Amino acid sequence: MKKILLLLVLLVTAVFTAACSSESKEEEPAILDVKLTINPEKAEVNEPVVFEANVTYGEEEVTDAEEVKFEIWRANDENHEKVAVEHAENGIYRLEKSFTEEGTYYIYSHVTAKNMHSMPKKEFVIGQPSEPEQDDSEMKMNMEEEEAEHNGDH
Repeated sequence: MKKILLLLVLLVTAVFTAACSSESKEEEPAILDVKLTINPEKAEVNEPVVFEANVTYGEEEVTDAEEVKFEIWRANDENHEKVAVEHAENGIYRLEKSFTEEGTYYIYSHVTAKNMHSMPKKEFVIGQPSEPEQDDSEMKMNMEEEEAEHNGDH
């Protein structure tokens, strides 16, 4: 009987110890945040434009991202230029570039850090804007509408 009581006390102690240790809150993983800025957002031909990706992980500035690339292209152009960017300061990755052709442009900042990937996109204009690209969701809706019209004809 004493052995059963001792076993019961040990079992209760083990359960209590396990319950107490699991109560300590686990930290929620931080999120990789990339704030993409363009200065100026409307520039003239051959005027330098500064692109910055401010990269943070939670409250921490990311100075050692695995990869930071800026993908830049003129609206409706299949040629996308990809430029690897190094850390400048305080979690900021910077590229200065000028453009020889007017139009509406787009930039993605591809950032890989802390086993996460973020790719914010922005639009900017050099000189006079050109025909902007259709939004992906807008294109998908148009394709679905055309498909529905086509299927309705049969």
